[in-house]
Amino acid sequence: MRYELVYDTGTRLRIRCGKYAFTEREGYGIAELLLKKDYITEIITSYRNGSLLIKYDDINKKNDILIFIKNLKRNDVKEAEPTEKDVICSIENEFYLKIAKKILRRLLYEIFVPIPLKTVYVCCCALPYFKEGLNSLLRLDMDVSLLDAVAIGGAIYKRSFKSAGSLMFLLSLSRILEDYTVQRTKSTLKTSLAINVDTVWLVNDENKEISVPLSKVTPGDRIKIRTGGLIPVDGTVTSGEAMVNEASMTGEPLSVNKNRGKTVHAGTVVEEGAIVIKVRAVDEETRINKIIELIEKSESLKAGIQSKAETLADSIVPLSLAATILTYILTRNSTKALSVLMVDYSCAIKLSTPLSVISAMQEASNHKIMIKGGKYLEAYAQADTIVFDKTGTLTRACPEVAKIIPCGKYTREEVLKVAACLEEHFAHSVARSIVRQAELEDLKHAEEHAEVEYILAHGISTTFRNKRAMIGSGHFIFDDEKIPLSREQEKIIEENTREYSTIYLAMAGKLEGIICIRDPVRPEAKDVITKLKDLGIGNVVMLTGDSENAASSVSKRLGITEYRSQVLPEDKVRIIEEIKREGRKVIMVGDGINDSPALSSADVSVAMRDSSDIAREVADISLLSADLDELVTIRVLSQKMLDKINNNYRAIVFINTSLIGLGAAGVISPSTSSLFHNLSTVVIGALSTRPCLEAPSTS
Repeated sequence: MRYELVYDTGTRLRIRCGKYAFTEREGYGIAELLLKKDYITEIITSYRNGSLLIKYDDINKKNDILIFIKNLKRNDVKEAEPTEKDVICSIENEFYLKIAKKILRRLLYEIFVPIPLKTVYVCCCALPYFKEGLNSLLRLDMDVSLLDAVAIGGAIYKRSFKSAGSLMFLLSLSRILEDYTVQRTKSTLKTSLAINVDTVWLVNDENKEISVPLSKVTPGDRIKIRTGGLIPVDGTVTSGEAMVNEASMTGEPLSVNKNRGKTVHAGTVVEEGAIVIKVRAVDEETRINKIIELIEKSESLKAGIQSKAETLADSIVPLSLAATILTYILTRNSTKALSVLMVDYSCAIKLSTPLSVISAMQEASNHKIMIKGGKYLEAYAQADTIVFDKTGTLTRACPEVAKIIPCGKYTREEVLKVAACLEEHFAHSVARSIVRQAELEDLKHAEEHAEVEYILAHGISTTFRNKRAMIGSGHFIFDDEKIPLSREQEKIIEENTREYSTIYLAMAGKLEGIICIRDPVRPEAKDVITKLKDLGIGNVVMLTGDSENAASSVSKRLGITEYRSQVLPEDKVRIIEEIKREGRKVIMVGDGINDSPALSSADVSVAMRDSSDIAREVADISLLSADLDELVTIRVLSQKMLDKINNNYRAIVFINTSLIGLGAAGVISPSTSSLFHNLSTVVIGALSTRPCLEAPSTS
C-alpha cells in the first residue's frame, strides 16, 4: 500500500493513502488488523481521504508499523464492522459537519444573497414550521410547534425577515444538537445492552452434551438451555418443556410455555425448565434487533421530571401567547408585542431537560453502567432505602470452597466430584465455585446423571447412578425433602459450618456430604455503604439465605442498618413490599435467579455484572463492571442530573423573563429578542450535555 506520512508526533502517526485507497468498511478491516498488535492502542480511519491515525505506546515500533502498512496488499484487507469507537467517531464527525455546513451556509446567505431573494428564501424555509403549527392547531394542542409557527409568522407579517431567519437558524441548530446527543447515546447504549453468551451446551448425535463456543454453532445444530439461561439463537424446540420470559421481544411480563414444535427467539430467557433447541438463526442480527427494540423502549421510559418538563413547556405556550396579546393591548405597539412573542420558556425547558437525562444515561454507560430509562435514574436519586442480596453482591462474585466434609460412605473426593457433576450446568456463583474446585483438584466427572431439575432457590434434584441425588440448601434437603440427620451429623454441622454458607449433598435419602462455601466480603463494600449513607440513603438492608450467625457477622462488619437471615425468594418480595408500604423508596441490588422477583418489586433495581441472565433482564440498571463503587457513582450522577435540571429552570426563568420585560418596554427589537432567546436556548441545551462526573479512568 502506498502512503504519505503526514505527521509524526512521538506515539501518534497520521498516514494518508489517497482518496480511493479503501472503502469505509475496508478501513475498519485495516484497523482490525493493526489492533492485533499489542503496542497499537487506537486506530481512526477516514475513507474520504484514505487516512489512518495510529496511536501506539512503544516509540521503537514506528518502523514496524510503517513496514506493515507498506507490505499490506489488497487481498489482505477484508471488510469489517465498525467498533463502538468508530461509530461514535462517525456520529461526531457527522455532527460537526452538519454544524459547519449550517453556519457556512448562513454566512454565505448573509453576504451574497440579495434582499429580494432572502425574502423568498425565508418564506420557503418557514413553510415546514407553518405545517407543524397548523397540525398542532388542528389537534387543538397549544404546544411549542404552534408558538414557533406564530413567532415566525408574526415576524414575516411585520416584514422582519431577518428576525424570522435568525429564529429558524437557531431552531435548526437546537435540533441538530438534540439529534446528535440522541444518536450518540443510542450508539453507546446499544453496546451496553448487548448480552454476551460465550458458550452453549451442544447436544450431539448420541444425545450427549458438549460445551462449545457459541461461534461454533451453526443452523441445524441442537443446543440445550436450562433454568435461568439466555437463549442466544432463534430456533425451534425439539424436546423438553420450559417457561420462557419473552419480555425483551414482546413486552409481556408473563412467561410463555414452550414445548416441542414451538419457536423461541434470541434474547429471551428460560425462567423454569429445560429445552433442546434446533438452531435456525445464530447471526448477530437476531440480537441486534432485540437491542434496538430495548433502546427504543428505554427512550419511552422517561424520567418523571422529564415528563413534567414537557407538560410544563406546553402549558406555558398559552401564557406566552396571552402575554403577547396583553402587551399589544396595553401598548398598541406591534413591534413590542412581537418582541414578547419571540421569547418563550417552553423551548428551552423542552430541549434542556431531555438532553440532561439522555446525557446522564450516556455518561452512565461510559462508566460501564447500563440504565434502561430516565425514570430509573430519577428513582435512584430519590430513594432512601437500599436492599442488598448478600451472596455475589456484598460478597465476591466468585465464592470459594472452604471445606468438604464426607458424612457417609462417599469419600471427600467423591462428594466433590458428584457435586460438580450436578452443578456444572448452572450459572450461579456457588455452583461455579464447586465446579472450579473440582477442576483445581483435577477431578474428572462424566455425565452420569439423568435430567437435572433446578428447584428455584432451593437446589438440584436428579437421578445419579440409578439413585435419587439432591444438592442444595439445608431448607431444601432437611425441611422439604425430609432427609434424616443423625446426632453425629448434627454435631459435625454445628462444629464446622458456623462461619460458612453450606451446601448439602444427599444420595438415596441419606446425607453424604457437606460443602462449606467461603464467601469473601468485597473489600470496597463497607466504604460503599458509608458513602451511600452520606448521600442520603439512611436505611441499608441485607437479605440472605445464610444462618443468623453468618448474617450478623457480615452486617456488623459492613455497618448495615438491618438484616434478615434464612430468607427465601418469596420472603424477599414480601420484605420489599413491607418497606415500600412504610413510604420508603427502595433500591434492590441482586445477582441471582432467586433475586428476580424482588428486583421486579423494588422502585428501582440493580443487577451486578456476574448476574444471571434473568436478573439482568428484569433489572432496571445493570453494572457492567465488577466494582461495587458504581452504586455510589449512580447516586452522585442521578442527584447531579436533578440539580442540573433545576439550575436550568432557574436560568431559563431569569433570562426569558428579562427578555420579555425588555421587549415589552421597547428596549430591544424583535430580532434582538429572538437572537438572545434562541442563543440562550442553544447555550443551556449545550451546557445540559456537560458531564456531571469526572471521566472514568481508562487504565
